[in-house]
Amino acid sequence: MAKKAAAKKEREMLVVGSKVKAFVKESGCMTAGDVLPALNEKVYELLAAATARTKSNKRSTLRPQDL
Repeated sequence: MAKKAAAKKEREMLVVGSKVKAFVKESGCMTAGDVLPALNEKVYELLAAATARTKSNKRSTLRPQDL
């Protein structure tokens, strides 16, 4: 399990932390320190599923409907 957690930490950050925090603040909430890595992981999962769908449809271009 430690290897799995370490692999997640090595991923490049795809979300812009300041933008996420600003959005959350505008909603009247605060952002915990572990929100950004968790959100980043969700983005990776979403993109992995979308690219798999793209390939299964024999395309190389990711489209909005793949999300």
